[in-house]
Amino acid sequence: MRFLLDAEQRAFAQSLDAMLGAADTAAAVRDWSRGDRARGWALWSRIADAGVFALAVPEKYEGLGPRPVELAVAFVELGRHAVPGPLVETVAAAALLLDPGPAERFLAALASGRSAATVAREGSYALDGDAVTLRLALGADGLRLAPGHGPVRASLDPARRLTRLLPGGELLTSAPAMDRALRWARLATAAQALGVGLALLERTVAHVGRRVQFGAPIGSFQAVKHRLADVKIALEFARPLVLGAAVTMTAADVAAAKASAGEAAYAGARAALQLHGAIGYTAEHDLSLWLTKARALRTAWGTPDECRAEVLRAHGQVLSRSPWR
Repeated sequence: MRFLLDAEQRAFAQSLDAMLGAADTAAAVRDWSRGDRARGWALWSRIADAGVFALAVPEKYEGLGPRPVELAVAFVELGRHAVPGPLVETVAAAALLLDPGPAERFLAALASGRSAATVAREGSYALDGDAVTLRLALGADGLRLAPGHGPVRASLDPARRLTRLLPGGELLTSAPAMDRALRWARLATAAQALGVGLALLERTVAHVGRRVQFGAPIGSFQAVKHRLADVKIALEFARPLVLGAAVTMTAADVAAAKASAGEAAYAGARAALQLHGAIGYTAEHDLSLWLTKARALRTAWGTPDECRAEVLRAHGQVLSRSPWR
């Protein structure tokens, strides 16, 4: 099945691509990894002004949504340009905070970009807990406003800084919509991973067209063509799954999209690393910004096995453990 974006959606994607392409996102990512967030927050504000976060917030709370298809379109571009920050977590927070009280307090600020959020199990690691204004902890008694965070820990992706959320804090709701939040988070992660994979493929194709061995560009070698063709096919199979999941927003469809896009991006990362050669292993090369992100997104908000188990459950098969636990 083919999912074609309409003219407005294509224009939205193109405007984001142009805006992010004009920004020095690589520098913003490197600064963010060091804890210097000035460039990252400036970029965050521009993304919010474009309406990206508002797509996850209902209109009654000053948002534009919920509009999951447009959100998926936006997150493909965010992944393509390796934008740092708790992008997915802010979307998940918007899905968790739909009870009237919390919604009135927090959603308008999330939609406008004045606030950013992270979400995690109480006492577990949260993404960018040291940077955000809103820390949401899921505990046995519901959703709490975490009072703080622990020390920053490094992760596989240097731009994904991890901290533990401290226990306690104000109880926002005793019945958070965890299933809804998980669907939105997985959709955004899948779209982001798809964008990362597309960027890796584009960069690798350009590289193999320039790199010469035995008097010819290595991109002309059949083995290289086959490797890149496999990545291209994987990404093109993932794309309709992501867009289809954005249309249906069922748990199984979103899980299938997440597994497919994550695996496709990871395959793209492995191919990119091999075909770039030794330079691909260096953190100084910009390729590393996408390589590490592809690996991290593959397991964020549910591993491939957990997502496949979700699909199996929809068909009456055995369910694995929840990614919230």
